[in-house]
Amino acid sequence: MAVDGNWNLTLNTPMGERSATLSVKSSGATLTGSQAAEGDSAEIFDGTVDGDDVAWKVSITSPMPLTLDFKGKVSGDTISGEMGIGFMGSFAFTGARA
Repeated sequence: MAVDGNWNLTLNTPMGERSATLSVKSSGATLTGSQAAEGDSAEIFDGTVDGDDVAWKVSITSPMPLTLDFKGKVSGDTISGEMGIGFMGSFAFTGARA
C-alpha cells in the first residue's frame, strides 16, 4: 500500500520543531506500527487507511503524558497533515519516506 514503510516526520509543536520516525504497515483499512522520537518509541493505535488518507494515534510521556492524533495524506514519497495535541490544538506535520 501507499503508506507502508518507514517515514521521517517533522512535527510543528508548541515547543518548536520536533523530529520523529514512523514505521507502518497497512492491512485493508487498518494501519499498525510504531512511532519514535527523542529516544522513546510507542506502538500506534486506532490506525486507519482510506486510499491516500491515513490516521493514527500515539501516546507519549515526554514532555508530558499526551495522546497525539494524526490525520494526513500520502502523496508518493511524502506525507503531510495535522497532528492534534488535545487541549493545545492542532499543528502541521510533514514527512518523507526514509
